[in-house]
Amino acid sequence: MTDANWYPDPTGQAELRYYDGSQWTEHVSTGGQQSTAPLTPPQATVEQEAPTQVGSAQAVQAAYGESAQAQPAQAASAQYAQQAAHAQAQPQPTGDPFAGISGDLIDGRFAEIEDSGAVLQNKKLLRVRVGEPFQARQGSMVAYQGNVQFKYQGGGVGKFLKKAVTGEGLSLMGVEGQGDVFLADAAKEVHILQLNNSGISINGDHVLAFSGSLQWNIERVQGAGMLTGGLFNTTLRGTGWIAVTTEGDPVVLNAGEAPTFADTNAVVGWSLGLQTSLQKSFTAGALIGRGSGEAFQVAFHGAGFVIVQPSEGGVVPPHSHS
Repeated sequence: MTDANWYPDPTGQAELRYYDGSQWTEHVSTGGQQSTAPLTPPQATVEQEAPTQVGSAQAVQAAYGESAQAQPAQAASAQYAQQAAHAQAQPQPTGDPFAGISGDLIDGRFAEIEDSGAVLQNKKLLRVRVGEPFQARQGSMVAYQGNVQFKYQGGGVGKFLKKAVTGEGLSLMGVEGQGDVFLADAAKEVHILQLNNSGISINGDHVLAFSGSLQWNIERVQGAGMLTGGLFNTTLRGTGWIAVTTEGDPVVLNAGEAPTFADTNAVVGWSLGLQTSLQKSFTAGALIGRGSGEAFQVAFHGAGFVIVQPSEGGVVPPHSHS
């Protein structure tokens, strides 16, 4: 009996192949990177490396030497020869994973979009081909392929304290390795922005992911004093990409064209070149804004843009008196 484990690949296609205790599998590993490879290599490989008789220890030793890893695989290698011969006699799969199945889900319209870096799979799903490490909202991963690692990304004590004090929510996970990662957040729409030695202020609730090259921090919005409860955003600076979510199709306003105001619950973010202040509409508190029953707006001045979504988030009910 041979224990289930990784042993030198008798087909020669990889460094190691997994033996499940009764037969070789298609799972292989080279340089620590796992993948799959068929059990049936080219005929020349089978003839050179597979023992011709069950229990032919000499043939296995000639192929793999006397290493501690190779010895447990001797009996299994002989069984591989039988499996390979049997596989050659069987009809080989066509390689079509959708054979015998039809429908709109597999007619190609939902197929994975091939591209490098961050790319929209559709309006609500982001696919990132992991090259350099990046950061993503915790819990946003819906699927991944390849050798990808996820780790907690705290951002340091300073950011932790700011988050605790301000309530600006940006819980991150680091993503690295090789493969594709698919991200989403409650079926919100996803948009990709490219920063080139620039910066943007984004409500932390709308940050889905961003490249590891960007610097981020939690900062108070200019003009938002403590009398209003404070208003904090997440700023990102540098060169790289950021994926932003919105509830519905947003509008992007040019603040340089006219005085611009946005509800604090509807504004998603703005370019860092803008000057901001916070104001309250005392005379229309019951008519403007739904977030808290009080009409606060962020006022923008200068050259830059403002991203506003067609939603003010969940409505906070008025205080009840017991």
